[in-house]
Parts: sequence; structure tokens; C-alpha cells
Amino acid sequence: MDHSSDGSEHAAAGVRALTDVVGQARADTERLIASLTRVWDNVVETSAMAADDDEHDPEGQTVAFERAQLRDALTRARSELADLDLAAERIRAGTYFTCERCGGPISAERLAARLSTRICIACASTPTR
Repeated sequence: MDHSSDGSEHAAAGVRALTDVVGQARADTERLIASLTRVWDNVVETSAMAADDDEHDPEGQTVAFERAQLRDALTRARSELADLDLAAERIRAGTYFTCERCGGPISAERLAARLSTRICIACASTPTR
């Protein structure tokens, strides 16, 4: 019985599994961006219809603060989406488990915790110059 292809089949299955996980995270992030965009549009529409001076409203957050929070959340989500796209490219290129800074391995545990990380824990712990 020839087992010479077992390793490559196992590796291919691993690549498919990683691709699926990153793809699911990407889909989740796209849904988050769509949801945040709808909230943003609602805030903009609501504030355009209201002429109130919300900067002096003691009852809650200002529209400006809410917009800033939403803008920051959208920026983070879009950045994560771009990082997930890079992770998918690294999976296809076979460099997903390789640290971009030192060339050493990135542990599976670190990648499970941070799918889009590009550096190993040692490099992440070392300040850059």
C-alpha cells in the first residue's frame, strides 16, 4: 500500500480547513461592517433631521461622540477585513505559519487566537525600532 501521498493529502486538508476558518471570519467581519454601516447611516440621517444641540444634553452621549465611536469601529473592522485577506493570501502561498519579521514559526495556538497575525509571539513581545 502506497502512503506517499498521505502527507500531501493531510497538508491539503489542513489548507482547506484554514481557508474555511479564515473565510468564515471574513464573512463575519463583512456582516459586522454592513451592520455598522447601517447604524452609521441611521445616525447621519437622524442627526440631519434634528436641529438639537446635543453637545449640551445631560441625558446621554452626543451625536459627535456616537459618530466617532462608530467611525472607529468601522475603521477597525475594515482593517481586520484587509488583514484576513492577507491571511488568506499567506495560506495560499504556504507562508501562513511563518513570521514575517524573523522568519521563524508562528505557533498554531497564536494563529488560533489571532487568525490574521503575521508575527510570532517572540517578535510581538519585542518592541520595534
